[in-house]
Amino acid sequence: MKTVLRPVLLLTALAAAGSAQQWEYAGYGGASFLNSVSVSGGPASATAGFQPGFVGGGYLGYSSSKHFGGQIRYGFMQSNLRLQSGGTEATFAGSSHVVHYDLIIQTARNEGKVQLFAAVGGGLKIFCGTGTEHASQPLYQYGDFTKTTELKPMASFGGGVKFALSKRVFLRAEVRDFLTAFPTQVIAPPSGIKYGSLLHDIVPMVGIGFEK
Repeated sequence: MKTVLRPVLLLTALAAAGSAQQWEYAGYGGASFLNSVSVSGGPASATAGFQPGFVGGGYLGYSSSKHFGGQIRYGFMQSNLRLQSGGTEATFAGSSHVVHYDLIIQTARNEGKVQLFAAVGGGLKIFCGTGTEHASQPLYQYGDFTKTTELKPMASFGGGVKFALSKRVFLRAEVRDFLTAFPTQVIAPPSGIKYGSLLHDIVPMVGIGFEK
C-alpha cells in the first residue's frame, strides 16, 4: 500500500505547489451498487457479482485555480459476494477498499453557494472475501467463494454538486462509477466456466467537508 500511496501523494503535492491553492477535506457515506456479470459454460443461465452495501470514506483535496483541482481519496465498501441462477442465490461475506487520485473540473463559485464539478481519475480497488469457506456451497458449479484478497486497477468517473453551508463548511453530493475487471480470484470460476469481464460499481455519496 505504501508503494501505491507515495506517487499519488507526490503528484498531489507537485500539482498544488505551482500556484495558490485552497485545501479541503471531507468525510462521506453512501451506498454501493455493482452490476452482475454473465456466467457462460454452465448447465443453466447464471450471474456472478456482489450485493449492494454501504460505503464510507474521506478525501484530501485542493483547488489550484477556479476551475481545476485534485483529490486523493479512500473508501471502504461492504459488499457481499453473490451467485444467482434461477430462483437460487448463494452469498458470501465480503468488502472492498478503494484508493485513488482524481482530477476535479469545477465551476467558479464567485459569490454563489453552489458549485458543480466533474471528476476523472484512477487508482486501485482491493476486493476481499471475508466469509467462512465451506467444502460445499450452493451453486458451486458456477463459482467458488474464497476467503482471499485481490487487487485490481481501477478507473474513477463521476460528478456532483457542493453547497456552501458557511464560509468554510460545505455539503457535498456526488455519484461515482468505479470501473474494474471482475475479480476472478475472490469469486473463482470452475474449469469450463467464464465470467463477463467488466464490473461497474455505482456509488452515490453525501458528505460534509471543510475548506482551509
